[in-house]
Amino acid sequence: MTKDVIALTPTMPDVWALMASLYAGGSDLDLSAAADGAVVQLHGPGGRPLVSVESPLLVRVPGEAERLLGQSAEAPYWWTEARASTAVPEAEKLAGVVCGRLNALLGGTTWPAGAASTEAVDVSAVPSAGAGQPAVDVVTENAAVVLIDRPVVALTSWLAEIMRTAVASRRSLQIVTPPEVRLSAPARTTLARVPNRWVVRDPECGYYDGLSGAVLRWQDGAFSPALSEDGAATVAAAFTRRAEETPGRRLIVAMRTAHRPDEGLLLGGALETAWETLTGSAPAGWGTAEPVNLPWSPRQLTDLARERMPEPSQLIVVGRPERPAIATLRVTRTTKGVEEDMVLTVGYAQGEEPPLDRVRALAEELVTKHSLRTMLTSVQTAPADLATAPRLEGPPLPAAFTLGPDDVHTIGRDHARRPPLDQPPTALGPTTRPALHYPLGDGEDPTSWERLQRLTNHLRSPAGGRSGS
Repeated sequence: MTKDVIALTPTMPDVWALMASLYAGGSDLDLSAAADGAVVQLHGPGGRPLVSVESPLLVRVPGEAERLLGQSAEAPYWWTEARASTAVPEAEKLAGVVCGRLNALLGGTTWPAGAASTEAVDVSAVPSAGAGQPAVDVVTENAAVVLIDRPVVALTSWLAEIMRTAVASRRSLQIVTPPEVRLSAPARTTLARVPNRWVVRDPECGYYDGLSGAVLRWQDGAFSPALSEDGAATVAAAFTRRAEETPGRRLIVAMRTAHRPDEGLLLGGALETAWETLTGSAPAGWGTAEPVNLPWSPRQLTDLARERMPEPSQLIVVGRPERPAIATLRVTRTTKGVEEDMVLTVGYAQGEEPPLDRVRALAEELVTKHSLRTMLTSVQTAPADLATAPRLEGPPLPAAFTLGPDDVHTIGRDHARRPPLDQPPTALGPTTRPALHYPLGDGEDPTSWERLQRLTNHLRSPAGGRSGS
């Protein structure tokens, strides 16, 4: 497994502190910069990469170290990550010394506990063969394979960069972990995209896909499903085994808004409104990767999205530690304006009830103030900490769907308000151009999927026309 060691320090590691830490391996080490100065690599004899050290990141959002590492740290703090090559045993010790020396100079703590050291590491005997980056463990014609062993695989900046490189080279990104490792919500979204894969080691079957459960084998330079003679995939027993922890529930709200390209447009308002309605407080922080490091600011978020246009912006938003909540936000410039696609997930422990009674009022506010196009609200039985374990999870069950006024007008109001459902929709917003809110269930009834399917089929039916609009 690739060994990650992270120093959490109360003050910024300056140039002198970094240099004192980086030369922990003595005079046989060479340094080189990569990724526009964002990474410093330590090379052993013959130029073999041993450790990559990410640029220190100032984290001003509470709860990120606890969420991703299971280790407390009082914000603000500096997060400095060292990643060791798996090919050289000395590399892991070197990464620990890099972070340990930063702690000795600046204070703070190191994750994992016990990894920090200040003793020099002898790298003189390191074989000279080898090239590439310590961040990627195996590269083949078909895949970039990264071995990770940390409590939660997060969508860090280095992992996002590896993914971009893999896409550009037409390779799949395959992350290999032990069975106790979990995925953060953004990392899960990334690995759920074809052809990426989460590969879980298992003593019974060898390897299996952490999201589908399919038993995997190393074939043609990549992990792929081990098919039977009839072409069927086998599901690992560990994937279907009942979890020991008591499951909580998750409220999942997927929203889309569309705005005119106005100079005064401020993004993030719909997400902030949903957050406050469902959790009682505003988001705590936002960023482009994990750990999320910036305090919540719709103005700064808007400025970043505007700078990146016409390219889309993919952002991560987190809540306060007392109420687990995380969202992904994608901002896209279209021919008609600016769209925001958001998925907000809020966690509730056993015995807590997701506030479904607030959803209709939320939908109305989003319609009247934030140009809502659609909103789907679902409830899933799953751990409240919002991380994904490599086990079978039940699907989210739809509870309500809201169709914005523009789409109601396009479909035809008379048709849209007469779906084949037991409960009629509720009109929201102006009576002259209303949105429609469709109740689908209580978040526990599996037949709500059938209702949602009947509703979507009805709304897509050509019988909609423009009559009554």
